[in-house]
Amino acid sequence: MTPEAPYIFSGSSNEPLAKSIADYLNVPLRPTRIEKFSNDTLRLQLGESVRNKDVYIVQSLTSPVHRHIMELLMMLDIARSGDARRVTAVIPYYAYGRSDKKDAPRICITAKLLARMIETSGASRVIAMTLHSPQTHGFFDVPLDHLHSLRVLADHFKQKDLADTVVVSPDVGYAKQATKLAYALNLPLAIGSKMRLGDTEVEISTVLGSGGPTAKRAIVIDDEVATGGTMVELVHVMQKLGTHEFYLACTHGLFTGNATDRLNALDCVQEIVCTDTVYAPAAMDRLPKLRVESVASIFGDAIRCNNQGKSVGDLFAFWSKNMPPDTSLG
Repeated sequence: MTPEAPYIFSGSSNEPLAKSIADYLNVPLRPTRIEKFSNDTLRLQLGESVRNKDVYIVQSLTSPVHRHIMELLMMLDIARSGDARRVTAVIPYYAYGRSDKKDAPRICITAKLLARMIETSGASRVIAMTLHSPQTHGFFDVPLDHLHSLRVLADHFKQKDLADTVVVSPDVGYAKQATKLAYALNLPLAIGSKMRLGDTEVEISTVLGSGGPTAKRAIVIDDEVATGGTMVELVHVMQKLGTHEFYLACTHGLFTGNATDRLNALDCVQEIVCTDTVYAPAAMDRLPKLRVESVASIFGDAIRCNNQGKSVGDLFAFWSKNMPPDTSLG
């Protein structure tokens, strides 16, 4: 028996990506009505019945973060109480991902709290992309499909002249993913010694790698670009080492604060590449070097696998074909 097509709804944070996912699956994006009252509260209504349907709610937890979190929680609750057969939260960008540990007294591990709220509101499964740290996956007690964007980033850079190029991770925290990209592109890897000094400032004293730091050009990759401080600092450090041409890449292009000004000031940057997990039209207007690659097909494939009761393992076959057999990177 062929399963009924998934029902896809979208919150207000990233409707263009939700529409692209629905188009990829050749299903309609179901209507959602959202009303904001004068006292800053919300009223949400799913525009179609979800009784006995396989429901997917797409919502990036971007600015205004708390409004978008509340929208997601309300939509999950509506679908559950509307007797949906299954409710999946599709979260392209997971806010509070950096709040994943207790690194000071009397603070909240907010990534874990948010996971509990999503489950309590009605999510029976979660699909997310490029969580800031692996332990965030463990905060969920429901199944979670943790997707990555490296496939589309690798395909993009394979079209470039990569002679005398190195892939650079700002720190050891993202080195695992940077290693996968470097191997897929057949390039050396370098890793920075990043130390965060505050929300907008970091310090990178050196860059280590096997023949990499003195390359002519570099692909600097991180999970997200928010204020741009990490990218700016790493470019300056590598310029001193002799690298003079840069590509900046990330999954989540937040571009907060004065990030666009800081990045536009880097004349040595040839291109800035991100994906559409975050809808940031202002950044698209202000960053002429920005290129946005879509991950709609990756989310669409994950939704199709879940809807048809198939394993999502094939979504990671790209890396099994491109990583050495003795790798421990997964």
